[in-house]
Amino acid sequence: MTPLLSAGGLAAAVALAGGAPLVRWLRRAGAIKSIREEAPAAHGRKAGTPTMGGVLIIGALLVAVLVVAPASSGLSPDLLAALGVVLLFAAAGGVDDALGILRRRNLGLRAREKLLLQVPPALLLGVYVLMRSPLGDSLVVPATHVRLHLGWAYPIFCALLVVGMANAVNLTDGLDGLAAGSVAIAAGAFGALAAGAGALSVGILCAALAGAALGFLWFNAHPARMFMGDVGSQALGAALAAAGIVAKMELAVLIVGGLFVAEALSVILQVACFKATGRRLFRMSPFHHHFELSGWTETQTVVRFWICGALLAALGVGLGS
Repeated sequence: MTPLLSAGGLAAAVALAGGAPLVRWLRRAGAIKSIREEAPAAHGRKAGTPTMGGVLIIGALLVAVLVVAPASSGLSPDLLAALGVVLLFAAAGGVDDALGILRRRNLGLRAREKLLLQVPPALLLGVYVLMRSPLGDSLVVPATHVRLHLGWAYPIFCALLVVGMANAVNLTDGLDGLAAGSVAIAAGAFGALAAGAGALSVGILCAALAGAALGFLWFNAHPARMFMGDVGSQALGAALAAAGIVAKMELAVLIVGGLFVAEALSVILQVACFKATGRRLFRMSPFHHHFELSGWTETQTVVRFWICGALLAALGVGLGS
């Protein structure tokens, strides 16, 4: 566990040290978040908060991994492949953020433009894992010895997992500290699970991700001094999914990150229900806004969602061990 603690601690320290200077720089650069017009009225006070703070998380993650991994697990091809996906998704999110800032509206890339940037690296990761071993195309069902062999459909599954998780974390990033704290919980749990299964490099990656998210949370807790933006949320979701893929624990990561899955499903169900019946299933989706509009304070919603995320992470670790 020492490499995991070292990676997490170093990432947290880097994020804590770099947070205040980054807030000042983002504010001077005019990287200001535009608030969705349909967001709850209380969110109007968030206008003017710097965004793109996710670069702090990615930077801290990289520093920790590149310092700790060479001395323990080494910079394995699996680790480098996962990091490559994280950086490409961060770049795609950065483009999305930059367009929203330039347009001074919460409107960046169109959905199809995002997919054009997101799908190729996710597919390539799936092809890489498929080609590297005889079991590359298999999915292990948690808590069983069942293996599902997908053959050449495996890269497609990987693309769905990575793109889906990236956008699920993006949807979760709607309240101060919600996404950062939830990612820290999920990444910490999955890192311990992966390391225990022999995938030490994946454990180091996840520990660094958890530490970086916790360090960022210092500046993102309510009332937030900066937001992570798509450069952060898309990269964090992609990191969780990529870790699951290279560790060959693809289905386990869906349970450990079950909170993000639930947030994405709430949007899908809302749209489907409205199209089918003309009525909304939730007051607003993603459904953390539903609870806000039902009377929960922002802090209550965030902490309660963290608790649910921790319970799902514990379930995933228990089933995957």
